[in-house]
Amino acid sequence: MDIMLVEAINLGKLEKDLSKIFNEKIINLILMTSETKNKDELYQIIEDWKQSIIKIINQRQIERRVEIVRTAGSLSRFDGNVNEVLELAENKTLNQNLSFVNRVISMGHSSIIEHDYCVFLLKDVSPIIEQTIIEERFSSFTIKSRREVDFSKVGFYVPDFYDNTGKIIENNEQVKKEYTKYMNLLFQEYKKLLDLGISVEDARYILPYSYHSNIIMGIDAHTLKDMIIKFTKTKYSNIQEIKEFGEKLYEIAKNKIPYIIKEIDNYPYNEIDSVDEYLKDKIEVGSYKILDKPKLLNYSKNIDDTILISALMRRYQIDYQTAKITYQQTLKEYPEFKKKLMRNIILEGDKLEISQVNFQFQIPISFAVLTHLTRHRTHDIIVPDFVPIVDLTQYKTPPTIEQKCNLEYKKIFEENKKMYEHFKIDYNIREEDLIYFTLSGNMVNIITNMNGKTLEHILRLRECNKTQWETRKIAHNLHSEVANIDSAEIFASLLGPTCETQRICKEGKESCGKILKLKKEI
Repeated sequence: MDIMLVEAINLGKLEKDLSKIFNEKIINLILMTSETKNKDELYQIIEDWKQSIIKIINQRQIERRVEIVRTAGSLSRFDGNVNEVLELAENKTLNQNLSFVNRVISMGHSSIIEHDYCVFLLKDVSPIIEQTIIEERFSSFTIKSRREVDFSKVGFYVPDFYDNTGKIIENNEQVKKEYTKYMNLLFQEYKKLLDLGISVEDARYILPYSYHSNIIMGIDAHTLKDMIIKFTKTKYSNIQEIKEFGEKLYEIAKNKIPYIIKEIDNYPYNEIDSVDEYLKDKIEVGSYKILDKPKLLNYSKNIDDTILISALMRRYQIDYQTAKITYQQTLKEYPEFKKKLMRNIILEGDKLEISQVNFQFQIPISFAVLTHLTRHRTHDIIVPDFVPIVDLTQYKTPPTIEQKCNLEYKKIFEENKKMYEHFKIDYNIREEDLIYFTLSGNMVNIITNMNGKTLEHILRLRECNKTQWETRKIAHNLHSEVANIDSAEIFASLLGPTCETQRICKEGKESCGKILKLKKEI
């Protein structure tokens, strides 16, 4: 066996480039030093040298990306081993490799570009960008925590304002000043909550969706292509900030990942919403009601049995009917078999068998904690679009705020609704530019489908007492819904935080202490 980490730059080529520069520049530097004492001239030589090196490194990085993708494209039909395929790509020019990659992509084999991975630092983007990235499962991401960090001085996004025909309103600059003044007022209200002793994790419920967020985003080139298309060539491009974001990614890709540009350029613009085509006049926009608690919509049949029979099929490679008969016979002989095997699968095994069952939920959730759930990337989640805008009168109130300043909190949401209507009606502004009036405490009903493995993972983390209160309540309700399924009795009994299921806690000094009480009860 031979394993090689492919470097981000072709080090062999880079070494030759640098050797050539060193030989030329050092000779010139020695000659210059012996002939002159002009320091500015010497500094300029060194600066030119540095810039030449940077230029070469950038060029080699681009070439390396394409070499790796070409290697992936050649591997399946090339007689040699993977090292030889890479060497073949390294001996080609950038244009030769680009031509080959573009030909493979045009044949529909675009999975090869998933081997080109990019990491972006996103500074001062609003949660509009954040949520759009997350809900589409476009990337891996890490986000600055609103539970831990004071956001009173992070700043916010200020859009231009357009009317419903797509033209910038005449008094755009004046309206932007009014918008800025109002957003500053909301941040002042946020600071007042902190001064009252409200924690940052609860005060954030009044943060407008204009606030600046910072993200580290990792993404492969294939998914980056899809992201750019969505943000620049669909209905999402009507949101100014999303379009700006997509265009900036496009410019970076043009220079660094050139082989995805042709497919982006050839993609037709499309903003049709198929639902509106049939139902636009039948359902009133904004007439929805937030659910009281999560609701289980659909689920697999015979959950416990499906999981355990899958374990038999996996272990012995037998067909379903044989596995089912063997399972039933074993239960008659050893009644404890069912619970013990399930425990081994969930608590000691790799949990693959529990991924064979599925659960679909509709969940009421505030924007404040939406990322707590969406960050678990292995479930399929549907979040409502920002346009048409959500019902700004429906919101979540943190218990600490309800106790200390409920009237003031309620007034913030009432005034925010009035301000939104003022901008919409008095200035005739399209809804795409008014989405920033959404407050983090506003609520939506989301839909998600989780397999058993994802559900177990989420409940293990989110039912912990260290979890944020709204998220923990959602997790408890999900668990309760599953526990009410007759065929999931054993599976449901093994879900939850590790202190309850295994009598262990990984929080260390930050433990809530529940584990000590549970151990005493043993």
